[in-house]
Amino acid sequence: MSVVVLISGRGSNMQALLDAGLPVAAVIGNTADAAALEIAARRGIGASVVEHKDYGTREEFDAALAAEIDRHSPRLVALAGFMRILTPGFVAHYAGRLVNIHPSLLPAFPGLDTHRRALAAGVKVHGCSVHFVSEQLDHGPIIVQAAVSVRPGDTPDLLAARVLRQEHVVYPRAVGWFLDGKLVVRNGVVSVKGNDAQLVYSDRD
Repeated sequence: MSVVVLISGRGSNMQALLDAGLPVAAVIGNTADAAALEIAARRGIGASVVEHKDYGTREEFDAALAAEIDRHSPRLVALAGFMRILTPGFVAHYAGRLVNIHPSLLPAFPGLDTHRRALAAGVKVHGCSVHFVSEQLDHGPIIVQAAVSVRPGDTPDLLAARVLRQEHVVYPRAVGWFLDGKLVVRNGVVSVKGNDAQLVYSDRD
C-alpha cells in the first residue's frame, strides 16, 4: 500500500501527502539540495537522491531512478514538483500507478509558467489537475481538478498561492482514492467509485 514520492524542490505537495497520513515509504530527489529531502528525513521518511547530473542520458538516469524506486516496491509513484521529463520506458514501467499534480486545468497550459500564461490568456478560471502520467508531457487521464476564480489585479504569485492551497487539498484526495481502489479508467476517462467529487471549486483566499 506504500507510496514513493519524487521531488525536486521544496516539497509542499509532499508535505500535504504526509500531513494526510498517507503511507509514504520514501522520498527520492534528483538534486541533493532539494529542501523536501530534509523535511522528509525530519519526519522519519526515508530520503534518497538520484542525481540526474551523474548520468549521460535520460534513459540512464531513469533506469537508476527506477531501481531506487523499486527497492521500496510501491503501489503508487507520486510526482510532487519533480522537474524532469520522464522517458517512455519509465512511464511504461509504472503504467497505471504513476501520478502527477500540475498547476493548471489541463489540458490548458501544459508545461511551465502556467500562472503567467493563464493571466496573459485572460482566463476567468484557473486551477490544478491531478492526472495519471502518460508519455505526453502533462497529459494522461485526469483524476481530479480544483478551480479558483481569476481576480482583477491578480499577479502570477497571487494566483499561484491560491492554486497551491487547492493542490494541497486534491492531491492527498486523489492518492487516497487510488490506494482505496476507487479509481476506474475507461477510454481514457477516470471515474471514482462512490459519490466523491472530481472537481473542487474555491473562491476563498
